[in-house]
Amino acid sequence: MKNIGIWWRASRPRTLMLSFSGIMTGGFLACAAGSCNIPVIALCVLTAMLLQVLSNFANDYGDFYSGVDGADRIGPTREMQSGEISEKAMLRCIVVTTLLTLLSGAVLVFAVARLTWQECAVFAALGLAAVFAAVCYTMGKRPYGYRGLGDLSCFVFFGLAAVAGTYYLAVRQLDFAVLLPASALGFLSNAVLNINNMRDVESDRKNGKTSLVVRIGLKKAFLYHVALITGAFIALTVFVLLQGKGFAAYAFWMMAPWFAMDLIGIHNTSDLAQLDPFLKKQVIKTFLTALLFGLGMMV
Repeated sequence: MKNIGIWWRASRPRTLMLSFSGIMTGGFLACAAGSCNIPVIALCVLTAMLLQVLSNFANDYGDFYSGVDGADRIGPTREMQSGEISEKAMLRCIVVTTLLTLLSGAVLVFAVARLTWQECAVFAALGLAAVFAAVCYTMGKRPYGYRGLGDLSCFVFFGLAAVAGTYYLAVRQLDFAVLLPASALGFLSNAVLNINNMRDVESDRKNGKTSLVVRIGLKKAFLYHVALITGAFIALTVFVLLQGKGFAAYAFWMMAPWFAMDLIGIHNTSDLAQLDPFLKKQVIKTFLTALLFGLGMMV
Protein backbone atom coordinates (compact mmCIF):
# COMPACT_ATOMS: atom_id res chain seq x y z
CA MET A 1 0.00 0.00 0.00
CA LYS A 2 2.89 2.34 0.76
CA ASN A 3 4.31 1.88 -2.75
CA ILE A 4 0.91 2.60 -4.28
CA GLY A 5 0.75 5.84 -2.33
CA ILE A 6 4.22 6.87 -3.51
CA TRP A 7 3.41 6.27 -7.17
CA TRP A 8 0.04 7.97 -6.75
CA ARG A 9 1.79 11.09 -5.46
CA ALA A 10 4.33 10.88 -8.28
CA SER A 11 1.49 10.87 -10.81
CA ARG A 12 0.41 14.27 -9.40
CA PRO A 13 -3.33 13.55 -9.35
CA ARG A 14 -4.25 17.23 -9.05
CA THR A 15 -3.06 17.73 -12.63
CA LEU A 16 -5.31 14.99 -14.04
CA MET A 17 -8.39 17.20 -13.76
CA LEU A 18 -6.67 19.65 -16.09
CA SER A 19 -6.06 17.03 -18.79
CA PHE A 20 -9.67 15.91 -18.43
CA SER A 21 -11.02 19.46 -18.88
CA GLY A 22 -9.99 19.79 -22.53
CA ILE A 23 -11.34 16.36 -23.48
CA MET A 24 -14.56 17.10 -21.63
CA THR A 25 -14.96 20.35 -23.54
CA GLY A 26 -14.46 18.61 -26.88
CA GLY A 27 -16.89 15.89 -25.84
CA PHE A 28 -19.58 18.35 -24.83
CA LEU A 29 -19.19 20.20 -28.13
CA ALA A 30 -19.47 16.92 -30.05
CA CYS A 31 -22.63 15.99 -28.14
CA ALA A 32 -24.06 19.45 -28.79
CA ALA A 33 -23.38 18.85 -32.49
CA GLY A 34 -25.39 15.62 -32.33
CA SER A 35 -22.53 13.11 -32.18
CA CYS A 36 -22.15 11.94 -28.58
CA ASN A 37 -19.72 9.09 -29.35
CA ILE A 38 -19.12 7.74 -25.84
CA PRO A 39 -16.47 5.07 -26.73
CA VAL A 40 -14.37 7.64 -28.61
CA ILE A 41 -14.68 10.26 -25.88
CA ALA A 42 -13.89 7.71 -23.15
CA LEU A 43 -10.72 6.58 -24.95
CA CYS A 44 -9.73 10.22 -25.48
CA VAL A 45 -10.03 10.70 -21.72
CA LEU A 46 -7.94 7.59 -20.97
CA THR A 47 -5.23 8.52 -23.48
CA ALA A 48 -5.05 12.13 -22.25
CA MET A 49 -4.73 11.07 -18.63
CA LEU A 50 -2.02 8.54 -19.46
CA LEU A 51 -0.17 11.29 -21.33
CA GLN A 52 -0.47 13.54 -18.28
CA VAL A 53 0.86 10.87 -15.95
CA LEU A 54 3.70 10.15 -18.39
CA SER A 55 4.57 13.83 -18.46
CA ASN A 56 4.53 14.01 -14.66
CA PHE A 57 6.83 10.99 -14.29
CA ALA A 58 9.20 12.38 -16.93
CA ASN A 59 9.21 15.80 -15.26
CA ASP A 60 10.03 14.23 -11.90
CA TYR A 61 12.98 12.43 -13.50
CA GLY A 62 14.22 15.33 -15.65
CA ASP A 63 13.97 18.05 -13.01
CA PHE A 64 15.73 15.90 -10.42
CA TYR A 65 18.73 15.19 -12.65
CA SER A 66 18.97 18.77 -13.88
CA GLY A 67 19.17 19.99 -10.29
CA VAL A 68 15.92 21.98 -10.47
CA ASP A 69 14.41 19.72 -7.78
CA GLY A 70 17.12 20.54 -5.30
CA ALA A 71 16.94 21.39 -1.62
CA ASP A 72 15.92 24.98 -2.42
CA ARG A 73 12.90 23.99 -4.51
CA ILE A 74 9.59 25.59 -3.50
CA GLY A 75 6.46 23.47 -3.53
CA PRO A 76 5.63 19.84 -2.72
CA THR A 77 8.61 17.50 -2.51
CA ARG A 78 8.91 15.24 -5.53
CA GLU A 79 9.35 11.50 -5.13
CA MET A 80 12.81 11.23 -6.74
CA GLN A 81 13.90 14.33 -4.86
CA SER A 82 12.93 12.66 -1.57
CA GLY A 83 14.57 9.37 -2.54
CA GLU A 84 11.33 7.40 -2.38
CA ILE A 85 11.62 6.42 -6.08
CA SER A 86 14.93 5.35 -7.60
CA GLU A 87 16.23 6.28 -11.04
CA LYS A 88 15.81 2.73 -12.32
CA ALA A 89 12.24 2.42 -11.02
CA MET A 90 11.20 5.76 -12.52
CA LEU A 91 12.73 4.96 -15.91
CA ARG A 92 10.97 1.59 -15.91
CA CYS A 93 7.68 3.27 -15.07
CA ILE A 94 8.18 5.88 -17.81
CA VAL A 95 8.66 3.09 -20.36
CA VAL A 96 5.56 1.20 -19.16
CA THR A 97 3.42 4.36 -19.14
CA THR A 98 4.66 5.25 -22.64
CA LEU A 99 3.61 1.82 -23.93
CA LEU A 100 0.19 2.07 -22.24
CA THR A 101 -0.32 5.53 -23.73
CA LEU A 102 0.60 4.32 -27.22
CA LEU A 103 -1.68 1.30 -26.84
CA SER A 104 -4.64 3.43 -25.72
CA GLY A 105 -4.05 5.90 -28.55
CA ALA A 106 -3.70 3.10 -31.12
CA VAL A 107 -6.98 1.50 -30.08
CA LEU A 108 -8.66 4.90 -30.29
CA VAL A 109 -7.29 5.85 -33.71
CA PHE A 110 -7.13 2.51 -35.50
CA ALA A 111 -10.06 0.59 -34.00
CA VAL A 112 -12.71 2.74 -32.36
CA ALA A 113 -12.79 6.06 -34.23
CA ARG A 114 -13.26 4.42 -37.66
CA LEU A 115 -11.02 6.86 -39.50
CA THR A 116 -9.76 6.76 -43.07
CA TRP A 117 -6.12 5.78 -43.49
CA GLN A 118 -5.22 9.42 -44.13
CA GLU A 119 -6.94 10.47 -40.90
CA CYS A 120 -5.25 7.59 -39.07
CA ALA A 121 -1.87 8.82 -40.28
CA VAL A 122 -2.54 12.36 -39.09
CA PHE A 123 -3.75 11.31 -35.63
CA ALA A 124 -0.98 8.73 -35.25
CA ALA A 125 1.56 11.48 -35.94
CA LEU A 126 -0.22 13.77 -33.49
CA GLY A 127 -0.18 11.05 -30.85
CA LEU A 128 3.53 10.38 -31.30
CA ALA A 129 4.19 14.12 -31.09
CA ALA A 130 2.20 14.26 -27.83
CA VAL A 131 4.25 11.40 -26.34
CA PHE A 132 7.48 13.09 -27.46
CA ALA A 133 6.31 16.38 -25.91
CA ALA A 134 5.38 14.68 -22.64
CA VAL A 135 8.78 13.00 -22.27
CA CYS A 136 11.08 15.69 -23.67
CA TYR A 137 9.68 18.60 -21.67
CA THR A 138 12.39 18.09 -19.05
CA MET A 139 14.22 14.92 -20.20
CA GLY A 140 17.00 14.58 -22.76
CA LYS A 141 20.03 16.65 -23.66
CA ARG A 142 18.00 19.69 -24.76
CA PRO A 143 14.65 19.64 -22.93
CA TYR A 144 12.38 22.22 -24.56
CA GLY A 145 10.79 23.14 -21.22
CA TYR A 146 14.15 24.61 -20.22
CA ARG A 147 14.10 26.94 -23.23
CA GLY A 148 10.81 28.70 -22.60
CA LEU A 149 8.75 26.52 -24.98
CA GLY A 150 6.57 24.86 -22.37
CA ASP A 151 3.76 27.38 -22.80
CA LEU A 152 3.51 26.71 -26.53
CA SER A 153 3.38 22.95 -25.97
CA CYS A 154 0.77 23.34 -23.22
CA PHE A 155 -1.42 25.50 -25.47
CA VAL A 156 -1.20 23.04 -28.37
CA PHE A 157 -1.78 19.80 -26.48
CA PHE A 158 -4.03 20.86 -23.57
CA GLY A 159 -6.02 23.24 -25.74
CA LEU A 160 -6.05 22.74 -29.50
CA ALA A 161 -5.36 18.99 -29.62
CA ALA A 162 -7.49 18.05 -26.60
CA VAL A 163 -10.61 20.02 -27.56
CA ALA A 164 -10.50 20.08 -31.37
CA GLY A 165 -9.01 16.59 -31.58
CA THR A 166 -11.74 15.05 -29.42
CA TYR A 167 -14.41 16.94 -31.34
CA TYR A 168 -13.11 15.74 -34.69
CA LEU A 169 -12.77 12.11 -33.62
CA ALA A 170 -16.36 12.11 -32.36
CA VAL A 171 -17.99 14.15 -35.14
CA ARG A 172 -15.63 13.30 -38.03
CA GLN A 173 -15.55 16.87 -39.25
CA LEU A 174 -13.91 20.05 -37.99
CA ASP A 175 -15.84 23.23 -37.35
CA PHE A 176 -13.09 25.87 -37.25
CA ALA A 177 -15.12 27.81 -34.69
CA VAL A 178 -14.22 25.01 -32.25
CA LEU A 179 -10.70 26.46 -32.23
CA LEU A 180 -12.09 29.27 -30.03
CA PRO A 181 -12.99 27.06 -27.02
CA ALA A 182 -9.89 25.00 -27.79
CA SER A 183 -7.81 28.19 -27.45
CA ALA A 184 -9.67 29.08 -24.25
CA LEU A 185 -8.69 25.76 -22.65
CA GLY A 186 -5.14 26.30 -23.89
CA PHE A 187 -5.07 29.73 -22.22
CA LEU A 188 -6.43 28.38 -18.92
CA SER A 189 -3.98 25.47 -18.98
CA ASN A 190 -1.11 27.89 -19.61
CA ALA A 191 -2.30 29.85 -16.58
CA VAL A 192 -1.66 26.74 -14.46
CA LEU A 193 1.84 26.40 -15.92
CA ASN A 194 2.46 30.11 -15.42
CA ILE A 195 1.63 29.94 -11.71
CA ASN A 196 3.97 26.96 -11.38
CA ASN A 197 6.76 28.84 -13.16
CA MET A 198 6.18 32.00 -11.11
CA ARG A 199 6.49 29.96 -7.92
CA ASP A 200 9.69 28.26 -9.13
CA VAL A 201 11.30 31.26 -10.85
CA GLU A 202 14.23 31.58 -8.46
CA SER A 203 15.24 27.91 -8.46
CA ASP A 204 14.65 27.71 -12.23
CA ARG A 205 16.91 30.70 -12.86
CA LYS A 206 19.57 29.29 -10.54
CA ASN A 207 19.57 25.89 -12.26
CA GLY A 208 19.43 27.05 -15.87
CA LYS A 209 15.75 26.31 -16.56
CA THR A 210 14.79 29.26 -18.76
CA SER A 211 11.01 29.20 -18.44
CA LEU A 212 8.95 32.01 -19.92
CA VAL A 213 8.71 33.57 -16.45
CA VAL A 214 12.51 33.55 -16.14
CA ARG A 215 12.70 35.26 -19.53
CA ILE A 216 10.15 38.03 -18.89
CA GLY A 217 10.27 38.46 -15.10
CA LEU A 218 7.56 38.25 -12.45
CA LYS A 219 5.81 41.56 -13.21
CA LYS A 220 5.28 40.77 -16.88
CA ALA A 221 4.42 37.18 -15.95
CA PHE A 222 1.52 38.48 -13.88
CA LEU A 223 0.30 40.62 -16.79
CA TYR A 224 0.63 37.55 -19.00
CA HIS A 225 -1.48 35.66 -16.48
CA VAL A 226 -4.20 38.32 -16.60
CA ALA A 227 -4.13 38.14 -20.41
CA LEU A 228 -4.53 34.35 -20.34
CA ILE A 229 -7.61 34.46 -18.10
CA THR A 230 -9.13 37.36 -20.02
CA GLY A 231 -8.40 35.74 -23.38
CA ALA A 232 -10.09 32.51 -22.30
CA PHE A 233 -13.34 34.26 -21.37
CA ILE A 234 -13.30 36.34 -24.56
CA ALA A 235 -12.76 33.25 -26.74
CA LEU A 236 -15.61 31.35 -25.07
CA THR A 237 -17.92 34.36 -25.33
CA VAL A 238 -17.20 34.88 -29.03
CA PHE A 239 -17.87 31.19 -29.69
CA VAL A 240 -21.24 31.32 -27.91
CA LEU A 241 -22.18 34.44 -29.86
CA LEU A 242 -21.25 32.75 -33.15
CA GLN A 243 -23.38 29.74 -32.24
CA GLY A 244 -26.37 31.96 -31.42
CA LYS A 245 -26.95 30.21 -28.11
CA GLY A 246 -29.22 31.50 -25.37
CA PHE A 247 -28.48 32.90 -21.93
CA ALA A 248 -27.67 29.49 -20.38
CA ALA A 249 -24.62 29.13 -22.62
CA TYR A 250 -22.99 32.03 -20.78
CA ALA A 251 -23.09 30.15 -17.45
CA PHE A 252 -19.27 29.91 -17.48
CA TRP A 253 -19.18 33.63 -16.62
CA MET A 254 -20.18 32.62 -13.08
CA MET A 255 -16.54 31.64 -12.63
CA ALA A 256 -15.20 35.11 -13.53
CA PRO A 257 -15.40 36.56 -9.97
CA TRP A 258 -13.48 33.56 -8.61
CA PHE A 259 -10.73 33.99 -11.18
CA ALA A 260 -10.65 37.70 -10.34
CA MET A 261 -10.17 36.94 -6.64
CA ASP A 262 -7.28 34.62 -7.49
CA LEU A 263 -5.69 37.32 -9.65
CA ILE A 264 -5.87 39.73 -6.73
CA GLY A 265 -4.41 37.09 -4.41
CA ILE A 266 -1.54 36.30 -6.79
CA HIS A 267 -0.79 40.01 -7.26
CA ASN A 268 -0.66 40.56 -3.50
CA THR A 269 1.55 37.54 -2.80
CA SER A 270 5.15 38.49 -2.09
CA ASP A 271 6.31 35.09 -0.80
CA LEU A 272 6.64 32.84 -3.87
CA ALA A 273 5.98 29.73 -1.77
CA GLN A 274 2.48 31.07 -1.10
CA LEU A 275 1.66 30.78 -4.82
CA ASP A 276 1.44 26.99 -4.59
CA PRO A 277 -2.22 26.86 -3.39
CA PHE A 278 -3.23 28.90 -6.44
CA LEU A 279 -2.13 26.00 -8.66
CA LYS A 280 -4.85 23.72 -7.33
CA LYS A 281 -7.36 26.56 -7.43
CA GLN A 282 -6.55 27.27 -11.09
CA VAL A 283 -6.97 23.61 -12.03
CA ILE A 284 -10.33 23.36 -10.26
CA LYS A 285 -11.59 26.62 -11.74
CA THR A 286 -10.51 25.53 -15.21
CA PHE A 287 -12.46 22.29 -14.79
CA LEU A 288 -15.56 24.10 -13.51
CA THR A 289 -15.38 26.66 -16.32
CA ALA A 290 -15.18 23.86 -18.90
CA LEU A 291 -18.06 22.02 -17.20
CA LEU A 292 -20.33 25.08 -17.10
CA PHE A 293 -19.46 25.96 -20.69
CA GLY A 294 -20.12 22.41 -21.88
CA LEU A 295 -23.43 22.08 -20.05
CA GLY A 296 -24.49 25.48 -21.36
CA MET A 297 -23.80 24.38 -24.91
CA MET A 298 -25.99 21.32 -24.40
CA VAL A 299 -29.04 23.37 -23.43
